[in-house]
Amino acid sequence: MAKKTTSYQEDLIAALKDPREAATYLNAAMEEGDRELFLLAMRNVAEAHGGMAAVSAKAKLNRESMYRMLSKKGNPEIKSIITLLHSMGLKLSIEPKAKLAKSSKIKKAA
Repeated sequence: MAKKTTSYQEDLIAALKDPREAATYLNAAMEEGDRELFLLAMRNVAEAHGGMAAVSAKAKLNRESMYRMLSKKGNPEIKSIITLLHSMGLKLSIEPKAKLAKSSKIKKAA
């Protein structure tokens, strides 16, 4: 009996159906600071959520506009990114780079 194999892309798309996996994946892409990489990650997450047509319909965005904004040369507005994330059950949040050390807090006057 032949062993069934799947491609990396198929395994990735299957994993990205889990919101926690998708969030970790998108955060890692964002931390790289590479716009094209982040947009590719967004396309992969969209594929995991039924594809560009399904996500654009759920987000109430024009499908062609969504393809353009998530293309290598895309430059989506933050509002569009937030709308897409929400349609896929995700949200954008901001965190400090690192926790502040206790010594950096203002000391009480004696």
